[in-house]
Amino acid sequence: MNKLTGRDFTEAGEPFDLFDSWLTEARRSEVNDPEAMALATVDANGLPDVRMVLLKEAKPKGFVFYSNAESAKGRELQANPKAAGVLHWKSLRRQVRFRGAVERVSDAEADAYFASRALQSRIGAWASQQSRPLESRFALETAVAKYAAKFAFGEIPRPPYWVGYRVAPVYIEFWSDGAFRLHDRIVFERATPDAPWRKERLYP
Repeated sequence: MNKLTGRDFTEAGEPFDLFDSWLTEARRSEVNDPEAMALATVDANGLPDVRMVLLKEAKPKGFVFYSNAESAKGRELQANPKAAGVLHWKSLRRQVRFRGAVERVSDAEADAYFASRALQSRIGAWASQQSRPLESRFALETAVAKYAAKFAFGEIPRPPYWVGYRVAPVYIEFWSDGAFRLHDRIVFERATPDAPWRKERLYP
């Protein structure tokens, strides 16, 4: 049952409105990072790779997150632009998972979001060579100090390698915990990101 509307969530006819209502509830009940999601990619050997990132936008066009394009995930997405994600809200005993092709957001979108980040986070984006070997914590702190001095005055531009990614889902599954593991699951699926959704219910 959807606590916001009082309706059975399995009756939903469109996935993004349902996702938005679940995320709104999660923001009220989760102690930390309700936007945290596990993002799965595949490396050059076909070996799955997964890590936590923060979801920054969820609209009918897709799910957006930001990262360093030179990181492990960035290199994997460059070689194989497909991904899967899952958000699990323990306080609500719910999860949503999705998968689809990945594209980069526009430079204008990335610039706007980068400018909204905290000052130290913007400096950190310049200082961190994400996923690559780091000789010591001191080396990282030195890099942070270097860029803090460089950008002491004026705006901090977005690094060219700091980009946004949008997963255009062709599959979205909503899962809600049920007594004795008799969970409720519904799936929205479509052949392409432009095709209409088809919904069905799954066994737990």
